[in-house]
Amino acid sequence: MELALTSVSPAPGRQQEGFVEAVAGLRALCAADLESVNHTILSAMRSRAPMIVEIASHLINSGGKRLRPLLTLASARLFGYEGRDHVKLAGAVELIHGATLLHDDVVDASSLRRGERTANIIWGNKESVLVGDYLFAQAFELMVAAGDLNVLQVLSRASGVIAEGEVLQLATQKNLEATFEMYLAVVESKTAALFAAATQAGAIIAGADARSEEALRGFGRNLGVAFQLVDDALDYSGREQSLGKSVGDDFREGKMTLPVVYAFDRASEPDRDFWRRTIAEGRQRPGDFERACDLIAATRALEDTFACARRYAARALDDLALAPQNVFSAQLAAIAAQSVARIS
Repeated sequence: MELALTSVSPAPGRQQEGFVEAVAGLRALCAADLESVNHTILSAMRSRAPMIVEIASHLINSGGKRLRPLLTLASARLFGYEGRDHVKLAGAVELIHGATLLHDDVVDASSLRRGERTANIIWGNKESVLVGDYLFAQAFELMVAAGDLNVLQVLSRASGVIAEGEVLQLATQKNLEATFEMYLAVVESKTAALFAAATQAGAIIAGADARSEEALRGFGRNLGVAFQLVDDALDYSGREQSLGKSVGDDFREGKMTLPVVYAFDRASEPDRDFWRRTIAEGRQRPGDFERACDLIAATRALEDTFACARRYAARALDDLALAPQNVFSAQLAAIAAQSVARIS
């Protein structure tokens, strides 16, 4: 089977345009490197098992901005790196991300991702999990090929933290006693851990000093938290067409994201009964999602989630200010700023 790789994002809504443009700016800066990453991923996806190629290609080609590998490429170039090992690491980061998406869709019983049917729906759960495992294995091969034990430690640890985050999310799902701290632990594990590892790996391979390496790690972590906070808030925005993303999935799956944590904590007893029925018991009826959006708006849960996202984006910018200032850091700063501009 002939392999081809594309990177096409869904058409953005108005709230997304600034963020998409910021990512496109970074793609332009890293265009040659990103093309090499695409070739690296293609090579990693080759297998004697045709189903591995089919499922991996379906996932990788279903859209996406390649944000995480771009973070690795830009973090290395930011420090003047002229080698090629950052390409292997960026490929590893994207393969880790792909593996977690395959596993995540099975755990969540998802049927759509980026507007396309998920691999578990087309091929089945067992197949999706096994191909996810294969992508993880290929990612580790690329890490080893880069030849830096510190990078290997950072990315392997992140892989473990991501898996731990999946378990933490299961423990909080449908649990109306979940707190902000419990929610944050899930976000830091499932999303921010790979963002942080992506930026830290780029700094390490470029030979950055310890202070700069920590600054890039902090930038990635805080950007990842801000990014996820906004995504979780947008799921209750009720503005699917203008945002270019589906809404309501978290509600239907009973996920305790921050808007729900805030809304339940501030709810009257009758409204708490609504949350118990729809989230804790999973008994949802037509019109429930619209009522959930109204309750979240009435308790200012969205505004406070957005405010929290802005604080993390500001921390990301503070971390980035400790790194060398050049075109790469400027574009990374634009991504951090625009990640929360999606909510305006």
